[in-house]
Amino acid sequence: MDSLLFLCARRVVAQRPLPALPAHLYPVLFQVAFLDGTALVLRDLVAAWPFPVLHLQRLVGHRELLQNHPGTLCVETVIQAVVAQLQRELEHPGCHSSLRVLDMTRLSDCVSGDTPAGLTVWFISEALAKACVEVSKQQQEFQRHGSKWPKGHSGDAASAAALEPLGVDVHTDLFVNGTSYGILRDALQTGATGPLRLKCREFQAVDISASEIVTLLESLDPSCLRRVELCFNNLGLTGLSVILPHLSRFLELRSLKCRYSKVDVQNLTPESAMTIRSVARQLGMLPSLRELNLASSQLSGNLHQILCDLQAPLESLELGYCSLLPTDLTFLSQSIHAPALKRLDLSGHNISQGLLEPLQLLLEESSASLLHLDLTDCAMADSHLAVLLPTLLRCSRLRFLGLHDNSLSKAAIKDLLQKTLELLDLQLVVYPIPEDCYKLELWDSIAEFVEDEELLAANTAEISQLLENSGRTNVIWTYSIFAYRGLDYFSL
Repeated sequence: MDSLLFLCARRVVAQRPLPALPAHLYPVLFQVAFLDGTALVLRDLVAAWPFPVLHLQRLVGHRELLQNHPGTLCVETVIQAVVAQLQRELEHPGCHSSLRVLDMTRLSDCVSGDTPAGLTVWFISEALAKACVEVSKQQQEFQRHGSKWPKGHSGDAASAAALEPLGVDVHTDLFVNGTSYGILRDALQTGATGPLRLKCREFQAVDISASEIVTLLESLDPSCLRRVELCFNNLGLTGLSVILPHLSRFLELRSLKCRYSKVDVQNLTPESAMTIRSVARQLGMLPSLRELNLASSQLSGNLHQILCDLQAPLESLELGYCSLLPTDLTFLSQSIHAPALKRLDLSGHNISQGLLEPLQLLLEESSASLLHLDLTDCAMADSHLAVLLPTLLRCSRLRFLGLHDNSLSKAAIKDLLQKTLELLDLQLVVYPIPEDCYKLELWDSIAEFVEDEELLAANTAEISQLLENSGRTNVIWTYSIFAYRGLDYFSL
């Protein structure tokens, strides 16, 4: 239900031009104008913004609020209002507005490609890049044609500098692919010292080459980058070794994700052995690194070679579908990382192939710190869960447990629920559809197992009832792997 203040703000926003208003009302007026898609009023609010910082996500960045409104138009309006402000400052030296920082970080938590308005992280990155290039061109044009100093201006260098536009720093998360690479490269290279400056907090590159990634990294401001994510870039071990040296200047870099990058350290040749040693040394030169994601890499028996030079323990390690061997988990359980792990993803490893005992040892070593554990698609049967359960119960701080796509029965899942009630911090469990909630059906003479909707609904109701009877309705148990996001490292 909307507050009285929100409803009153909606009445104010309905009129234009806006009346003179106290500064403390601007945030709620901005929220109303954004959510109602009132672009002209939104532009006026940005132009008169009375604070040095405008943090978009804090004002309107809730997923449930962004589902049914013209988000693309509104984000574009905010960006263009800032561009217009900087243009006024260029044309009227010494006339500076209050706004100095536009913070557009964390919008990736609130938007996706599924929003009806088409507001995506890709659109936001590209819109910012285009604006940055536009303002840089305007500045160059202004400087080329010269400026008329205000009356009484002395014309000396110090006075001229005082009349230069102060500019706006845009704090943002940048997402780049082959389509947006060119404009983002131009924005970072031409706008580094211009009126509109991109300050990247999280950088994600998808399906571009190692050399293109390096070009962008070299142009990023090193002061605030905390995560680099490289996806589907076919880097291989060699490409990764090309990129890593360019990360050492980012002193705040805490997270490196290299998902689906075809990093393969199996069957090492002398040449690839030298490359993996180089990669390990370069990882060791990232002093703040606390999260590493190597999902879908081929690391069989060589995990120690990747992690051996890290100077500080990792707190988040994602190794889904990495073909790990028991020796890899044994190494990890004996390493400096195990007692520090808050987040561990070992999805896609067949627990029956000698991994159960070393996994127990690893969880015992991590039990005091572990908050997030993902064992999706680990070929786990009831018997494996029964062996693992006492160790799981020692993880007293556990908030998330992922067990989707394992072969567990209704009885095993209910037993897990009842015994994990003692884990008071547990917030979310993603369990598999019980194997006894399937039925056999014939399709064109082909027999296959399909979900039995009645049995599944009855099981879901029974789980809800168990939680309600135990007074733990705050815990979410779901079989939908897409319904909820797991915990991000920076939210732990």
